[in-house]
Amino acid sequence: MASKGNTSLSKGIPQIKDAFIVIIKTEWNAHIVDKLEKGCKKTLKQAGVACKTLTVPGAVEIAFAVKAYAESNQPPADAFITLGTVIRGGTPHFDYVCKAVTDGVVSLNMVLDVPVIFGVLTVDNEEQAMERAGGKHGHKGEEAAVTAIKMIELNRRLRKG
Repeated sequence: MASKGNTSLSKGIPQIKDAFIVIIKTEWNAHIVDKLEKGCKKTLKQAGVACKTLTVPGAVEIAFAVKAYAESNQPPADAFITLGTVIRGGTPHFDYVCKAVTDGVVSLNMVLDVPVIFGVLTVDNEEQAMERAGGKHGHKGEEAAVTAIKMIELNRRLRKG
């Protein structure tokens, strides 16, 4: 069973300047994903971090959108946050989608110069998703935003030498 969220995650959020984050979210399960995005944007705004959201049809398309944005002529992102909700059904499709999106985000973290934060819920049912979108298991959208801020700060510190 999942913990009730990483309550220590929001302690010591670094102050970063001129940061820009691209959020990639899915259309599937929009009523849940929109809650994740709202919490994510709230946290970023409180930290003074600018953001932009791109929407893709489903979780499998997240990695493509991150890579396409990173290679585009758009303003460069200091981090990407991926948001989605994959709910188990009665077929193996859930397993394939979860593996594809997880492998995609991990692969991007190995090749991009900026962090890609995994904010995709992989749950058995809608109740579990809601518990993680501001319910008893915390708010994974807010946690993804804090993680992105901390990773931007780490990335900048490491690049300074």
